[in-house]
Amino acid sequence: MSNNKKNDLYNILLGQLLSQDEGIDAEILTNSALNAIKFASLNRNFPIISNILLKASNDFQRNSSSLSQIVFGSHFKNPIGLAAGFDKNGVGAGLWNYFGFGFAELGTITWHPQKGNPKPRLFRIAQEKAALNRMGFNNEGAEKFLKTLEKQQIPAPGNRPCVLGINLGKSKITPLDEAHKDYSLSLKLLAPLSDYAVINVSSPNTPGLRSLQGTQQIKKLIRTLKDISNCPPLLVKIAPDLSNEEIDEILRVAMENGIDGIIAINTSVNRFDLKHLKIKTGNTLGQEKGGLSGLPLQKRGLEVIRRLRIGTNNDLPLIGVGGISSARAAWERIAAGASLVQVYTGWIFEGPNLVPDILDGLTLQMEKHGFRNITEVIGSEEPWK
Repeated sequence: MSNNKKNDLYNILLGQLLSQDEGIDAEILTNSALNAIKFASLNRNFPIISNILLKASNDFQRNSSSLSQIVFGSHFKNPIGLAAGFDKNGVGAGLWNYFGFGFAELGTITWHPQKGNPKPRLFRIAQEKAALNRMGFNNEGAEKFLKTLEKQQIPAPGNRPCVLGINLGKSKITPLDEAHKDYSLSLKLLAPLSDYAVINVSSPNTPGLRSLQGTQQIKKLIRTLKDISNCPPLLVKIAPDLSNEEIDEILRVAMENGIDGIIAINTSVNRFDLKHLKIKTGNTLGQEKGGLSGLPLQKRGLEVIRRLRIGTNNDLPLIGVGGISSARAAWERIAAGASLVQVYTGWIFEGPNLVPDILDGLTLQMEKHGFRNITEVIGSEEPWK
């Protein structure tokens, strides 16, 4: 099946639904897709399912050694990952590679199961290729997450076709001064399954969570988790709404305490130029709580990656996320200093062809610039040609 036909099929099934803010609730659509993904992952070795997945892999995967690299000890077949927030409970952990991803970040997972914030809590802003969410870390909890991955019989870290990161958050019922214990319980349980783990202290949808980005709090968190005997490579995910001085301080503390990488950026409480835009609730974007994602974050995401790269002298792996919905946006983020990039909102709007389109675009750009491997692009500041 050609890419154009796949795009036509995607547009027929989902494109019209995603091109308007009204209609089926965005969370219902996401959950419907995840139910299908869950079934496919659990039954991926069943002949009919395996044949479908084989066709998908032929369409979406790009197996070029020029795109592969080793980052914090893991082999990434390509630099494009699924961002945290889509597969919160790890139900698709066994098949993200079939969609062409080099890695997938599962979660956010909390120690205690929690329902999250009241619905509706996820809104499409189709015209701007953006979304607003105030989910509140809804997930089934770390213990159920472990069982979910075990049922899928995921290969051990280091032997996977797709690197799997696990994004950890604080349970809402846990007091802020005990946050380090909450994260620690989750990581101790899930460390054996994690290629890398992420401290999520930057979601705007859990009260007080962002205060954990403060110097003393983040230091305590990193040290507590690093003391776990089998701690995997540990990253921290930061907010786009920090000042440059706050970013510099987090970077200093993180590096002094042995952090293995930084993910930038999470969703934003900034509405940029869209605060007067009305959404499905009837209110303006400026009147609604939650984190903004998608295309409006592209510029800020690039700025933060560039600042982090300069602050680390290109010595600390960075993962860029926020507004990446084209090969050019991915190239610019990598050239600014990101070793890896993640997609979520852009993938929802553009469809599954976004991943191979980005990978094809990156390969073509490397040829134009005379680069032999994606690692040569990182921090090069070479422009898109």
